[in-house]
Order: sequence, then structure tokens, then C-alpha cells
Amino acid sequence: MKYLLFTICAIFSINALAQDVSPHYKIYDVKKQKKIVLDDIISDMRNADVLFFGEEHNDSIGHVLEATIFKKLNEKFPQKAALSLEMFHTDTQPVVDEYLADLISEKNFIKEGRAWSNYVDYKPLLEYAKANKLNVIAANAATRYSNAVTKGGLEILKNFPKSSLSILPPLPIDTATGRYDEKFTDLLGGHSMGGMKVYQTQNFWDATMAWSIAKFAKANKGMKVLQLNGRFHSDEKLGTLAKLQKYAPNLKILNISAFSNEDFENPDWEKFTNLGDYVIITDPKIKRSF
Repeated sequence: MKYLLFTICAIFSINALAQDVSPHYKIYDVKKQKKIVLDDIISDMRNADVLFFGEEHNDSIGHVLEATIFKKLNEKFPQKAALSLEMFHTDTQPVVDEYLADLISEKNFIKEGRAWSNYVDYKPLLEYAKANKLNVIAANAATRYSNAVTKGGLEILKNFPKSSLSILPPLPIDTATGRYDEKFTDLLGGHSMGGMKVYQTQNFWDATMAWSIAKFAKANKGMKVLQLNGRFHSDEKLGTLAKLQKYAPNLKILNISAFSNEDFENPDWEKFTNLGDYVIITDPKIKRSF
């Protein structure tokens, strides 16, 4: 989904922003049951392959932290850091690669890469990847396929030509049951919005992003992948994260759940310990990016 373009992040550098926002976020290590700093997460990545950052798409502080983590990953593991994005689709991978190689203009990249309308929030990550010659994975499924699944269910994907299937995850695609289904049903207030086909679309997005990461990791051993997605896709290690574990069971995965929290000054961390390996809460007083 695309969003209106408003951000407080556009005119500052990554380093300046990181310094400026430091009082406006807190990080909790669920396993160690204590507050930590970003460098602790980076150190933990020594024994992991993929780090999920589950964001709220309009969280200005979260976007700064994403860029900072990506920079720190590359500094800790030079030329081993890669970025994977829900915000770009698999069929735009050539456009992303062309821009990173400085072969096309930013205007063409944004238009033909179908960048989200709040692309400015993610621009620091893309520009850092471009400047440091790092890989960026356009991980998500194109809207035309998502719309087809919402209309006809996952079965409709079998009707697409082989040329289309080459940029989609292997068929059949399982739909997650149990807790993930319960969460999704609660989110929609029941399956009234198109029945199970809407839930199948959610699983299709998850499968496509997971497959994109798994395929990249298989072809590029030893990389440290930072995956950015809406936090519903990876909270409680469900959704995209769970599907990645099935596609690539040998990958070691960590996840962050990041969100604005009204109890920022005195958070009850116990309320969030089911969400993942790390919880980042951000200051609700900071203006949202849209």
C-alpha cells in the first residue's frame, strides 16, 4: 500500500539523525531481559544470517534506526550486508539493480521501480547501498498478482505463464494456520473482507518475501540480510519469518518489532516479550512521517 509523502527525515544525514533521535527510542533484549543499544544487535548478528526489522510504516524514528542498522551492519561485516525490502516488487529487481549501478536516474528509478510514495523514508538506505555497492533485494509480489489472489485465491497462480512464475514463490503456497490466522482474523474483525482470499493474499506476500530472501541467501553465502517489512509480517516470528524458516531451515534469523508506544517513559516490557528477539519502542511525541 502506498502512502502520502510527509517526513521529518528528508533533509538530514543518517549520522545526524541517529544522534538526534537517540533520546527517542528504547531497545529491549527479550532473551536477556534488559535494555540494550543498537551495537548489541549488530554484535548478535555475528551468529545470524537474517535480521527482520518489523516497522510501522509511518514511524519516523524507526526509519532512522533502519538506516543506522544497515550502516552498522556493513561496518561490522564489510561487503556482507544486504537489504531486503517489502517496499519493492520482484519484477522491479532489474530497475533496482540499474539504479544501484548508477545507470538510470532517480526519477526513472522511482517511477519504473514503482517506489512507495513515502520513498523518502527509505531513500537513505538505498543511497547507502548505492554508495557502498551493496545488494538490495526487491522482495515483495507485484500488485497485479496480489489482486489476482485476492480475487481468485492462491489457485489462480497456476494459470500464469512460466515467465510470470519465475518471479513468484514455488507453488503451492501454504496458508499459515493457528496463531497467524487468529491474528489476521482479529485484525480484520473476522474474514468479512473477501473471506479467506484476503488471508491468502497475506500469505502470498509472506511467501514471496521469504522466497526472495531464501533465494538470495542460497546464491550468496555468508551474507547478513536486513529485511524491512510491516511488523505484522514478522511479529511473534510468524508470517514472512515463519515461511523463511521453511524455505531455508538452516538460516539463523533474528527479529525486531518496532513501534510507537504511549508508555514510552515507563514501558511494561513484559507485555511485548512474545513479539520477537528485540523490541524497540519509539517516542509517540515525535511527528509521524505521514
